[in-house]
Amino acid sequence: MPNPNFFYEKNIISSGFKVIAGIDEVGRGTLAGPVVVGLIILKINEEVENLLIKLGVNDSKKLSVKNRSLIYEELIKIAIDYSSGWATAKEIDNLGINESVQLCINRGLNNLNIQPDHLLIDALNLNNSNIHQTSIIKGDSKSLSIAGASIIAKVERDKFMENLDKNYDVYDFKNNKGYGTNNHMSAIKKYGRSDLHRYSYKIKNLDK
Repeated sequence: MPNPNFFYEKNIISSGFKVIAGIDEVGRGTLAGPVVVGLIILKINEEVENLLIKLGVNDSKKLSVKNRSLIYEELIKIAIDYSSGWATAKEIDNLGINESVQLCINRGLNNLNIQPDHLLIDALNLNNSNIHQTSIIKGDSKSLSIAGASIIAKVERDKFMENLDKNYDVYDFKNNKGYGTNNHMSAIKKYGRSDLHRYSYKIKNLDK
C-alpha cells in the first residue's frame, strides 16, 4: 500500500472547498485515560505534500515513539492550524465512547483558530454538523491530513498518560498508556480501578 498523500485533499479542493481539517482519534480501546481527537489544517499543494512524505507522516501506529515525536514537532510548524479535543474517562462512562468521540471532535473544532469548510475524518462521520465531510476507512494510512491528525492525537495523549504515571505509578501508565497490558490488568486486580479508569468497560475475569 502506498504511503499517505493528498489524493483525497486535492479532489476536495478541486470541488471548491478551501480549508480541510484532517481528523483522527486515539484511545478508543483503552481501559484508562481520555479519548483524544487530533485535528490539523494543512496547505494542500505539491510542495507541502512532498515535504510531509519526506518527513515520514503516516498512521501514528506505524511510527516508532521517537519518530512520532520528531514528526509531531515538525508537523505543528508546517500546519496552518491544529488542535485536539478531549473527553475524560468519566465522560466516556456517562456518554459512551461513540458520543465521547463526537464530543471530542466538536471540542477540537472549537479549539481551532481557523474554521474548516470540509472535514476529512478517519472511519466515522460527525453528527449534526453543517460542515461538509468525507469519511475514509483506514484514512490514517491514505490521507496525509488524517495521518497528521493521528500523530497529534497520539503524541499528546501519550504525553498526558506518561505525566499521570507520577501519581498512579502502580498502573504503569507511562508504558501501557492505559491499554490492557498484562501488567496493567494485574494492577487493576490487585488495587482496583482508579478515578482515571473507565468503569463502563468490562474486564475479563474481573467483572461479572
